[in-house]
Amino acid sequence: MKHAPTRGAVRIAATPAAGASRRAARRVAASAVTLLALYAHAAGAQQKPVDIGFIGTLSTPAGYIGEDERDAFMLAVQEGGGKLGGVPVNVRVEDDALKPANAKQSADRMVQSGVRLFTGVNFSNVLAAVAPAVLNAGGFYVSLNAAPSNYAGRACNPNYFSVAFQNDSYADTAGMAANELGARRVVVMAPNYQAGRDAVAGFKRAYKGEIVEEIYTKLDQSDFSVELARIRSLDPDALFQFHPGGAGINLTKQFANSGLAGKIKMITPIYSMDDRMLAATGSAGKGFYLSSLWSADLDNPQNKHFVDAFTKAYKRAPTAYAAQAYDTANLIGSGLKAVGGDIAGKPDAFRDALRRADFPSVRGKFKFGSNQHPVQDWYLLHIEEGADGKLVYKNVKVLARDHTDVHAAECKM
Repeated sequence: MKHAPTRGAVRIAATPAAGASRRAARRVAASAVTLLALYAHAAGAQQKPVDIGFIGTLSTPAGYIGEDERDAFMLAVQEGGGKLGGVPVNVRVEDDALKPANAKQSADRMVQSGVRLFTGVNFSNVLAAVAPAVLNAGGFYVSLNAAPSNYAGRACNPNYFSVAFQNDSYADTAGMAANELGARRVVVMAPNYQAGRDAVAGFKRAYKGEIVEEIYTKLDQSDFSVELARIRSLDPDALFQFHPGGAGINLTKQFANSGLAGKIKMITPIYSMDDRMLAATGSAGKGFYLSSLWSADLDNPQNKHFVDAFTKAYKRAPTAYAAQAYDTANLIGSGLKAVGGDIAGKPDAFRDALRRADFPSVRGKFKFGSNQHPVQDWYLLHIEEGADGKLVYKNVKVLARDHTDVHAAECKM
């Protein structure tokens, strides 16, 4: 006698001599059900990637900065096999073209699509447009470079972290450098935007000599002949200037061509003469003194690995911007690991994990202050000829150990 098959079941024939076969068939059916359950569990266990909004300056003359930051961030992701902290991530990269309005549109669009974790902005005026859109939506912003003073002080926010520095820090350490170098009279020059004003304020806070004059330039300025003529007439011992990217390249070349390079010491943050700028300016950067939180020769295992891996991956040396972005990716990874990628469900645990900063930093030691900005060492570098005749950064000394910013006292977190 035959039975019609039953939908969804294993059909077993009923014959007088089928006892053993029936039991075997039941075992096969049970095994099939178990395998199906395991496959279903595995499919359900596949983790949805965490979206990370990376809004950066990838075009304009400053675009190489965003390129270095993006490439270093993605290097960390690639080293993790598409994951940070063992959690799959989807990095959504967009170019802000150094325009705050563009950046805000990108941030708003990503927030509306559910993104709650952001990084990538390089310029403080752009960050001023992006951070409120992210923080007001309950998201997290982890800065890999820009760090305006307000977010370090009165406007500090539990969901805002700065991995690089606070804007004053690269400038007040440059002020310390000017003191070390015996510069008694200094002209200060910076673009007239948030980071530029922070830089001037930071330098003035630490410098003990005479500020002969403060000169403010346009953010995208390319011709500095008027300013250099003014500096020549003032005859200072040194010029402190903060001009990252293309503006700094133009200024450096014009400074050298003006003949002032042999008469006036140039003191800048590393961001006004990074590796890419040094290559672009030829010999014009020789003799510059720099304040920096990082150099390629820092003697720690993570830094050696990073410099080697970045150079092999991209066929160029990493800048300080790249080093900061790599640290940012690994910090984010430490937070994602702690919550299994569930930022929305465990925001307090994610925040606490970021605050612990439990990740290997290219800077060797790294920790956050009470305002979630770094406490770290800063160095005095000098650009000089190496054994092969090429310009290199020589690490002269530590300018400041465990340095932090003055705005932390105003942060009420």
